[in-house]
Amino acid sequence: MKKSIIFAIFILLLFSGCEKREVATLKSKDGKPVPVKLGVTMDPQCGMEVEKMDHSSEVILKDGRAFVFDDPGCMILWLHKNKYDPKDVKLWTYSDDTHKWIDAKKAHYTMTDSTPMHYGFGAYEKNSTKKKLIPFDEMRLRMLRGENLTNPKIRKKLLGF
Repeated sequence: MKKSIIFAIFILLLFSGCEKREVATLKSKDGKPVPVKLGVTMDPQCGMEVEKMDHSSEVILKDGRAFVFDDPGCMILWLHKNKYDPKDVKLWTYSDDTHKWIDAKKAHYTMTDSTPMHYGFGAYEKNSTKKKLIPFDEMRLRMLRGENLTNPKIRKKLLGF
């Protein structure tokens, strides 16, 4: 009897925060980024809540459904897993330099930023930073090949440790 009560309490605690998470319930009327509820909206790729705007990204499908990601790398993995071609959807990312939503396909990306999922791809609107920047297509290719900071060999090559 005690074990079943403890188990029931465990299950209740485990699922007590689930009702506040949002995945695939957001809609964009005009293809523009949707407002993000920080600490509530859940990244459909990694399952983490989007805690801050920095490094967040969005995919807007043709039907207006919007998916929010805490890291550009998660967006790339989700697109690949769900067989969406980046040319067929609107992609947005929150820029690290101008602190606004920009077209993710026109952004410039670092490979060594500290991002929520540690992939390292920070997005910049302007190509004037002193960091080495790469275009979207190269960032996407590196992400899909596993050439990001979660790979120990790449991490050592880029960061020296």
